[in-house]
Amino acid sequence: MSMKVLLVGEYSRLHNSLKEGLLTLGHEVILIGNGDHFKNYPVDISIDSYYLKKYFPLVLRKLCIRLFKIDLLDIEVIYRFKKNLPKFKGFDIVQLINEDALNINPKFQIKLLKKLFEQNGKLFLLSCGDDYVNISHYLKNKEKYSILSPLMENESLLKKYQFSLKYLTIPYKALHNFIINRCSGVIATDLDYHLPYLEKENYLGLIPNPINIDKIKYQPLVIDDKVIIFHGINTLSSIRKGNEYFSQALEIIKHKYNQKVEIRTCYNMPYNQYLSLYEDCHIFLDQVYGFDQGYNALEAMAQGKVVFTGAEQEWLEYYGLKVNTVAINALPNAQDISEKLEWLILHPEKTIEISKNARTFIEENHHYIKIAENYLKTWKLN
Repeated sequence: MSMKVLLVGEYSRLHNSLKEGLLTLGHEVILIGNGDHFKNYPVDISIDSYYLKKYFPLVLRKLCIRLFKIDLLDIEVIYRFKKNLPKFKGFDIVQLINEDALNINPKFQIKLLKKLFEQNGKLFLLSCGDDYVNISHYLKNKEKYSILSPLMENESLLKKYQFSLKYLTIPYKALHNFIINRCSGVIATDLDYHLPYLEKENYLGLIPNPINIDKIKYQPLVIDDKVIIFHGINTLSSIRKGNEYFSQALEIIKHKYNQKVEIRTCYNMPYNQYLSLYEDCHIFLDQVYGFDQGYNALEAMAQGKVVFTGAEQEWLEYYGLKVNTVAINALPNAQDISEKLEWLILHPEKTIEISKNARTFIEENHHYIKIAENYLKTWKLN
């Protein structure tokens, strides 16, 4: 039986790939959101601020935030959401990408979400990105490392972590409670979000990120001359992803193997430009403070890149892998990263072997149609 599904928010292309899987299975899907700002992910209906962002001076916007605790860009988002509210009606399933899916003041967000929930069926919440539960968990230092590790080691980074820590404030905790008390359950998208939710009553389990392997073609690696290493940096999240360790490791490699490598570093690129910049690379540097792969890493693995990312023992056990031959586990240690890079540079046959294994892993565990079927099963059972 066909279902109507409303997907709210997009951070990584997760909801786009899920939508493509659901459409293939014969369901009706609408995706709304703001495109995650500079990344500009596609959505069916945008609720992002356009006119105020373009024409309203940043100085006045900051002044209003300081004096009245209101971001004027929120006003345009509220207007766009309310204008489109009749289109967001009669869906069997509403799924939020995150607790802060609308990315506006929590007080306003609660009011809008209340209207949305009242005119639709079941509600589900993804733990994808920061939220109240996982940030609370990371602060307790229960894991050997997390995105908060740099802050634990250096309290002067506090300002850099305001985005993450906002989820512990009273307004965001109220938003968390509002959603949790109304949703049919929470779904985690990888191990870094799965572990904090294990003891939670309304946790439905982990559903791996969907990757559209029909759109992302495998490109067999050919190493004729230099090994091309790609390092994409989002300056807003660089500390929590451990990009500094990659940068330090690349300096070591550049000094030792300058004639053997080509290093590409880019900053804050829109999604489509980002893809084109690493299309012909061999090695892809993703993140350090993770147990599992983020979405960018998975897409790169689908293309056959050798990805430095989270690939911890917990990940091996979850996917039933005896040894890791599909990705490189990147630790917060520049020397360790440089030694692993050096090993790949000196053993190109290993690079090609890992490339093939990475693609196979994505096909077996992240196929977008199989993942869409998993979501449908979870939605129907809860």
